[in-house]
Amino acid sequence: MTKDSNDTTQLSVLALDTCTESCSAAVSHQGVVYSEQADAPREHSQRLLPMVKSVLAQAQLKLQDVDVIAYGRGPGSFTGIRICTSITQGLALGQELPVIGISTLAAMAQSAIDKGATQVLAAIDARMGEVYWGQYIAVDGLATLVNEEVVSAPTDIVLTLDLTQPIAVCGTGFDAYPEILEHSETMSLCEAAKFPEAKYMLALAQDGVDKGQSTSVDELAPVYLRDTVTWQKLPGRE
Repeated sequence: MTKDSNDTTQLSVLALDTCTESCSAAVSHQGVVYSEQADAPREHSQRLLPMVKSVLAQAQLKLQDVDVIAYGRGPGSFTGIRICTSITQGLALGQELPVIGISTLAAMAQSAIDKGATQVLAAIDARMGEVYWGQYIAVDGLATLVNEEVVSAPTDIVLTLDLTQPIAVCGTGFDAYPEILEHSETMSLCEAAKFPEAKYMLALAQDGVDKGQSTSVDELAPVYLRDTVTWQKLPGRE
């Protein structure tokens, strides 16, 4: 468990993510963040709910005290996204809580920005010779997407960031395809932001809620980037 101050948090926000090898949950309440994380790629479905219960208990909250649930909406592992969205559905339905999807790429970029980066290229290994990637800049301390998130071959990445300034890069895409680092001499690897973590979704969720981007659970929207993958809601809720 980690406990951090967070001056931007007004709402009580529960965040969860299982979209990559990492499994994590976090809650922000009264300016304090409680979080748990584990690298457990084949244990997400067993690990996530106990993590949720643990961080809520540490914050002395019950689920009904939460204002909004932020969930990792992808891109990432198909199975991981399904687990995250399904558990979010179950939690939100029971208490009729609003939800907000947070990009896994944005969460990684936010981690790098919290560590001092101003420009970030985040990339997740998408298998099949491709990566999920997105470019971000820091705006008022928040990861802000430049253009759009893309799935492509590593050689097809086109940078529109300022190549004269430092660019932090993060994610498993750089482990799988280290040649991406050759796109610019100003790139440097931020190993601490290799995976998305729920605690870095909290500020992004707060900002999204402030901008009216939260939805009912019926409008939960995972993002796979590959058009050939479709999402089916829980039975009876198509």
